Amino acid sequence: MSKTNLRVRPKGTTGQVHDVTPASAGWTYVGFALHKLSAGEKAGGQAGDKELCLVLVSGKARIAVDGVDFGEIGERMTPFEGAPYAVYVPMGSSWSADATTPLDLAVCAAPGGGDHKAHVIAPGRHPRITRGKGANVRHVYNIMPEDDGAAHSLLVVEVITPQGNTSSYPPHKHDQDNLPHESMLEETYFHRLNPPQGFAMQRVYTDDRSLDEALVIEDGDVTLVPKGYHPVATTAGYDLYYLNVMAGPKRVWKFHNAAEHEWLLQ
Repeated sequence: MSKTNLRVRPKGTTGQVHDVTPASAGWTYVGFALHKLSAGEKAGGQAGDKELCLVLVSGKARIAVDGVDFGEIGERMTPFEGAPYAVYVPMGSSWSADATTPLDLAVCAAPGGGDHKAHVIAPGRHPRITRGKGANVRHVYNIMPEDDGAAHSLLVVEVITPQGNTSSYPPHKHDQDNLPHESMLEETYFHRLNPPQGFAMQRVYTDDRSLDEALVIEDGDVTLVPKGYHPVATTAGYDLYYLNVMAGPKRVWKFHNAAEHEWLLQ
């Protein structure tokens, strides 16, 4: 049994089923929400002092920011069907989403700043990357990577891990503000499984084992990674999707591999 609250289960099956805030997570930077809407339903809000990335995990919607209508966007009906559509919402802006099909809409949040403009992030803006080999293969869809200059603090990425494979592996961490060697980033994982009755495993642990949690991940769960290593393994027959949101004092993803497992990269 987990002794902490690092695994967050969805609260219901409709409406806003996740609402992770810095206050609820006990940290400083990252927020994550998920809205499950039927066609014709709406969601919206104010960015305030945050910047947001609205990710259409599945389904289509008409998205507007500060009254500017970006039209109907979205094309995939499950998160296992290629890259997503997303919309960047700058701090101080309002946003709305009108679902035109069943919709899972993720709202990724971090402190805002700078003179960034609202814009649509279309599939293909960043090419798919395949990492690893053998049973460590996974497919990466960057949405807001550090090299695109499109945000103040948000880093957002999707990963598909084929059945039976490991991911975020070899174990790595990013919990020290020690650039250029390592950056400090809080992180959330939003998990989906295909077929949905499957499960995966995620371990979150530090070198001194002051934090050492093994979590059973089911479809729709969110994992909180305040610090430490955080590898994931899915099970035979079940592909795993996860959406990562990261943010910290600097918009840089520089991680440190667990020394005892670095031989796996050779």
